[in-house]
Amino acid sequence: MKKILLALACATSAFAAGSAVANSRDHIMIVGSSTVFPFSKVVAERFSLKTGMKAPKVEPTGTGGGFKEFCKGVGVGTPDIANASRRIKDSEFKSCQENGVKDIVEVFIGYDGIVIANSKKSEAMNLTRRDLFLALAKVVPDPKGGENLVPNPYKTWKDVNPALPAKPISVMGPPPTSGTRDAFVELGMEGGCKSFPWIAALDKSDNARYKAICHGVREDGAFIEAGENDNLIVRKLSENANLLGIFGFSFLDQNADVVNAARVDGQEPTFESISDGSYPVSRPLYFYVKKAHVGVIPGIEPFLEEFTSERAWGDEGYLAEKGMIPMSSERRKDVAGSVKKLESMSM
Repeated sequence: MKKILLALACATSAFAAGSAVANSRDHIMIVGSSTVFPFSKVVAERFSLKTGMKAPKVEPTGTGGGFKEFCKGVGVGTPDIANASRRIKDSEFKSCQENGVKDIVEVFIGYDGIVIANSKKSEAMNLTRRDLFLALAKVVPDPKGGENLVPNPYKTWKDVNPALPAKPISVMGPPPTSGTRDAFVELGMEGGCKSFPWIAALDKSDNARYKAICHGVREDGAFIEAGENDNLIVRKLSENANLLGIFGFSFLDQNADVVNAARVDGQEPTFESISDGSYPVSRPLYFYVKKAHVGVIPGIEPFLEEFTSERAWGDEGYLAEKGMIPMSSERRKDVAGSVKKLESMSM
């Protein structure tokens, strides 16, 4: 009997909370990745035009910052959706669970490439992931040899690789809260870090040290944090011919008249090379939905329907025109089916 009363009390409480949310807010709140922001924004606009409902409010807080807000709990003061340029971490998922965000719908939306670019006033760079690691890591293998690490001594790209120009190492990129930063250090820098066999061996023997070496970004001014603003990076590149910038492929696509993309391991970032996986610094994109808000905050289900429609994320959809790389038609069909059923994720 006590269990029945407790269940009724919980249901009543949830309904009351849901009613309060519905009465307090008439639009969807979306936070998270600055990379996913332009895609989410255009879907929000199309959704509003199609339904006549108020357009969702989309804020580019960065992936990490978005999850922090999303996982604070359920209710009017918390976001309904979190955009992400990487998959949610175990620690973030655990935080959500601990704060009452129990049911989360994961939506895989497509791919993006992480671009290393410079101004068209300079020649495009031809880099390897090893070059990126040696140029930007906080500590690197001692140039004199041996299995020792030293604070990064490299000042120019030519110091890193004699085949590169004698330009100062100056790279502007996103902060640690950004999914773009997470993906860059994991796919780009760690990819180069593993080219040193003795460091690669640490992955199994001392994973914490391995991650610290491969993911640690130098703090001596060679790497400049730009905040969650890829447009700022593009603007700074146009003003400084020696500067390189790190941002998503969609921003390259939109600013191809002012910036060049570097080749990485011989591969140029293109729609095709990212979709087939040959470009080495590419990553999946997601957003996450708070299931407790569905049916309470108006518009979430039709917003999901618009985002997962072929007119939006299809091969010829308007998101592809914005620079998002579509997944296969089979995968889109599977994801859309899961989203329609509002299937909760698990880790």
